[in-house]
Amino acid sequence: MSTTKKTLAVAGAVAAALTAVTTTHASAQAKEKCYGVSLAGQNDCAAGPGTTCAGTSTVDYQGNAWTLVDKGTCTEMDLPAMADGTDRSGALEPLERDLPA
Repeated sequence: MSTTKKTLAVAGAVAAALTAVTTTHASAQAKEKCYGVSLAGQNDCAAGPGTTCAGTSTVDYQGNAWTLVDKGTCTEMDLPAMADGTDRSGALEPLERDLPA
């Protein structure tokens, strides 16, 4: 393989790696923690007292359990109303609703 071809191959590999890092970094920044939107057992890490990590929430829409969602969508998600008919929405901070008994 000629020196020119090797140089182009290395340059292409570096460009692809930089693109992957930039895309991954941008995607990570485009997410936020959203509390009270995950179903039981489908939360991301740290769901509050009584849970240890991902998948340990025990109640649907548990207020102190979070999941990563696209930035800016948390409070706009369509969720079912609570048993008393009150609207339910996600929040950027832990909630005191739908906690395990």
